[in-house]
Amino acid sequence: MKKKLLNRIETNPQVMFGKPVIKGTRLTVEIILEKLAYGETEDEILKEYPFLKKEDIKAALLYAAKTVSLEETVQI
Repeated sequence: MKKKLLNRIETNPQVMFGKPVIKGTRLTVEIILEKLAYGETEDEILKEYPFLKKEDIKAALLYAAKTVSLEETVQI
């Protein structure tokens, strides 16, 4: 299931400067995450971007979780 979700995300230096996007679109993972962080619901995002599927939003969240898990944290 994880791999299937992550296959919905792609990076290509020719698209959005290589930022991770929903495959076949120019919609970045970053935009989806920001919208969720600011309180937009999944349904609101899907209405705003009718080409998206719920799985795309889940894929963006999983991608972010996997990316953060690879980072080293430092106490400040």
